[in-house]
Amino acid sequence: MNEDFLAFNVDLAQNYKSESQRIRILSEKWLEQYGSCPLCGGPLTKYQNNKPVADFFCTHCKEDFELKTKKKSFGLKTSGGAYSKMIERLKSDRVPHFFFLVYQDYRVKDLFCVPKYFFTETLVEKRKPLSANAQRSGWTGCNILTNKIPNSGKIFYIKNRQCFSIKDIITNYQNTVFLKEQKQCSKGWLLDIMLCIDKLNKKEFCLNDLYQFESLLQIKHPKNCHIKDKIRQQLQFLRNKNYIEFKGSGTYKLL
Repeated sequence: MNEDFLAFNVDLAQNYKSESQRIRILSEKWLEQYGSCPLCGGPLTKYQNNKPVADFFCTHCKEDFELKTKKKSFGLKTSGGAYSKMIERLKSDRVPHFFFLVYQDYRVKDLFCVPKYFFTETLVEKRKPLSANAQRSGWTGCNILTNKIPNSGKIFYIKNRQCFSIKDIITNYQNTVFLKEQKQCSKGWLLDIMLCIDKLNKKEFCLNDLYQFESLLQIKHPKNCHIKDKIRQQLQFLRNKNYIEFKGSGTYKLL
């Protein structure tokens, strides 16, 4: 595909003086024109402004999506709106899927989607309330801790201006859809193990590689006195879901 489609149509925001407003308009218009649903490949439609739940919905399967845009890459965290609303949505399972778009020189550099079933309360950081002198005094926002999202939870459409096919995008979504069925407590453990596997930074690893995270996992799960047993249990689950392959002799391969 020609790289021209990566460019924002800057003419659409000529009447906006605020750079943040310009980027919001340009990125939303771009995603509505070129984005697609990772579940079914259907087109995205923009909600009317100030929709409390999301920015977009899929015309085919009706799933909701929210867009986050940054000029630089998403690092440890990014703003996620009102803390109370985010927690409320997580508890009621009304949280949308999230698109994360990185741009440079008014051109899309990276675009990835994080499915909503990757979100837990541990992914949401409460910020300090706004001061008494602020226009919205007392309002409390939150951050999305993007560094706690496993690599498999970032479904790339565009990476360093290189595009992925919609077939690959849907396949990558389906590879982790098993998380959708998990309760919050079970999901937390699975996400922790998936993050530990990512930190190893290798396709094949052994059980002892993951045991090195025992102390870290103990801090995160202080009530669990059998961390190694839990690691083995989660690996078996991930193997049964074809997330990893058991090679024998305590060795696994990330699929």
